[in-house]
Parts: sequence; C-alpha cells; structure tokens
Amino acid sequence: MQPQPLPLFPLNCVLFPGGPLALRVFEPRYLGLVRDCLRGGSEFGVVLILSGTEAGAVEALAPLGTTARIVDFDALPGGLLGIRCRGGRRFHLLGRHSQPDGLYVGDVEYLPVGLHQPLPQQYAWLTEQLQPVLAKLAAVYGEVRAGDFSDAAWVANRWTELLPLDNGARLALLGIADPLQRLERIAALVRGGN
Repeated sequence: MQPQPLPLFPLNCVLFPGGPLALRVFEPRYLGLVRDCLRGGSEFGVVLILSGTEAGAVEALAPLGTTARIVDFDALPGGLLGIRCRGGRRFHLLGRHSQPDGLYVGDVEYLPVGLHQPLPQQYAWLTEQLQPVLAKLAAVYGEVRAGDFSDAAWVANRWTELLPLDNGARLALLGIADPLQRLERIAALVRGGN
C-alpha cells in the first residue's frame, strides 16, 4: 500500500480511536491546519512526542498515531481557538517532513479497522465499572458515552484513556491490534496486576 500524506499535530498524549481530544490552538501552523480540516472535512494525525516540545521543535515522534476529526470549535479568551476532536483510525508513521510554515506532514500507512468484536462475558464487569465513570465525566465524554459498551475494542480504549498510565504504556496498548488481547491487559491493570 502506498503511504498517504497526513498533517500532524504532535502532542504529549496518546489518542485512541473513538476517544475525545480537546485542544487550545494558537500557533499559526495549527490554526491553518484547523482551517483546512474544517473546510475539507478532513482529519489530522495525533502522534506522541518522544523528544521535543509541543510548542517548539520536535526531534522524535512515536511510530504509531491516531487520526483526529474536529467535531466542534469555539473562540476562547486571548485569541485562542478551542477545538474538540474525536479519535479515528490508527496509523503507522513512516516518515515526516516540515512545511515552510512549520507544520509537519507525515507519510502514513493506515492500520486495518477492526470489526466489532463482542465483549466476552468474563469482562462484563469492566463495562459495569466504566459506565458510571463516563457518566461522571460527561463534560469530556458526553458524545463518546454514546459508544458501544458491547464492543471489546471500544471498552478497552476507554479504560486505557482513564487509567493512570504513562504515555509509553498507552502507546504500547495502542499498538496491540487484537482488541481481546488489549482487553486482557486492561483487565489485569484494573485488577491491580502488571
């Protein structure tokens, strides 16, 4: 498969498919990115910064990321733009280059989108514990809560976002293609195991 170009928004976080992402945008390169995405209904890529800073130079990026689609935006005090996004498809970052305005564009290969995989009964307790947590976080997870509590990948993704994990652990979980394997790891973490 031929690599596809994708504008990148390097961040100090890991975005999961279906997950929420709120950003305050002020740099001209990202204001242009938002404008282009809103005009064309397109996505951008969120990748974890391994070395560098969000508002400066980025030396190294994670090899795996997730697309983001803007679902809402508003003007914030101080000339900032607030955007709310939702995670989409996972991708491998094969390379990147910088445009004259400083925006990074990646060469990406999209990973297969998994089919709905029913949540096994032995993990039903994860859904039972997740539902009230998401209800309490309605300001962040309002639209996301409408997701599919019966889908193994969806439940695993929400738990991964909520657990107190470092970004390296989150990235490792994002890299597990099999949702049941990811769910097994999540269940162990929630129970307090390794």
